[in-house]
Amino acid sequence: MKKHFITFLLLTVLAAGALAQRMSAPSPSSTIQQAVGVTDFTVSYSRPSLKGRAAFGPGSALAPLGTMWRTGANAATTLEASTDFTFGGKNVPAGKYALFTIPNSGSWTVILNKDFKGGVYTYAQSNDVARVEITPVSGGTTETFTISFDNLTESSANLTLWWAGISVPVKLGVATDELTAAGIREAVAKNPEDQATLQRSAGYYLSKGTDLDQALALADKSVGIKETFANVWLKAQILQKMGKLAEAVPLAQKALDLGAASGDNAFNSNLKGQIENSLADWKSKLPAEVPSKLKGKKKKK
Repeated sequence: MKKHFITFLLLTVLAAGALAQRMSAPSPSSTIQQAVGVTDFTVSYSRPSLKGRAAFGPGSALAPLGTMWRTGANAATTLEASTDFTFGGKNVPAGKYALFTIPNSGSWTVILNKDFKGGVYTYAQSNDVARVEITPVSGGTTETFTISFDNLTESSANLTLWWAGISVPVKLGVATDELTAAGIREAVAKNPEDQATLQRSAGYYLSKGTDLDQALALADKSVGIKETFANVWLKAQILQKMGKLAEAVPLAQKALDLGAASGDNAFNSNLKGQIENSLADWKSKLPAEVPSKLKGKKKKK
């Protein structure tokens, strides 16, 4: 009997421990992630709901005007970035920060602070890395406090706070082109003979239409290692972008020949038509003085 009682007691304790590990929260936690260019942003916060109460009013229990707010509930809301970025135009190093706000009727003060563990009770302005004034925008009522990433581009996004009929957008900016170029230099330095790395790097410059001399050098190196329909076609496109049609046309034809000989189904289903269409277009634009063999063989009489 005593043995059964001990077993029952142990099971009860274990069950109570399991329940204590996960319980419903009045302001549930949330984590959102967003890539902006090559930068990853992560926001972690808790989401209070109005439940018939007023927010952002004088003496309100929910974020009263003129008072430092943790920008959510429970622990401090945090914003983490994988690279350096700008926050409302202010330069901020990569890292993790507390997101604080001071709501006001005219404009809000939005703050990033290095002390992301302490919260509003240990807040010190000396730990601020960015402090900006943002004018709120009126909108439909949002029952539950929400943070989102909006108006995404390759180098910017809005971090927007939504609640109780207003939204507060803070512009984030990242130096995507500079970061990508630095990443390319590092990748090529580490893998100077890797064709995939060389082709991806050259393809990026081609897609941007910038640093075409560097793109051509990378494509040349890839072709020098081993000619494939992919890297020869890449080189042809770079030359065309540089205005060197007379050099691009024979390379496009060579890419077609290499592709046909490769037996690669991906070439036939995806790339063949693209090269053929481009080749026809490029030939039509060749100046009259270019040798006719570049424009295509003459028909036999």
